[in-house]
Amino acid sequence: MARVELALRDARVTDHDALGRVMFDAIHHGTSAYSAAERAAWLPAPPRGPQWSAKLGGQQVVLAERAGQVIGFITRERGYIDLAFIAAPAQGQGVFRALYGRVEQAAVAAGESRLHTHASPMARPAFVAMGFRVIATERVARSDEYLDRFEMEKILT
Repeated sequence: MARVELALRDARVTDHDALGRVMFDAIHHGTSAYSAAERAAWLPAPPRGPQWSAKLGGQQVVLAERAGQVIGFITRERGYIDLAFIAAPAQGQGVFRALYGRVEQAAVAAGESRLHTHASPMARPAFVAMGFRVIATERVARSDEYLDRFEMEKILT
């Protein structure tokens, strides 16, 4: 598989709608353990607007671009990785690894001793590959559907 040329940078407010589209694409078009109904309950439309921008504005947001197109992003707030999504065509090409490396580096520099997240069944292997371990299995309600996810953590040394 060819190595993907990536540019990583901090997201700007003008990127927020593109990040919402990447999230939607990853959920609806990427490989999934969830049914179509579960994916629709999780995220019925790409997030956008003031509420989405406010959510992202309170976090470290790192995005990956290829040829000027946003293809993935990851967010961190006080040791919690809230969002990590890679556009379906870019999955399996090292984008998550590159994004995660930038976030872990920032967490260590900030003196954080632990990173934690709630990962979908699709994201779990990527987090395990970065040294995370499952500490709890959960089932969360979204509309009329129930989605499995994993609470995970990594102790930073």
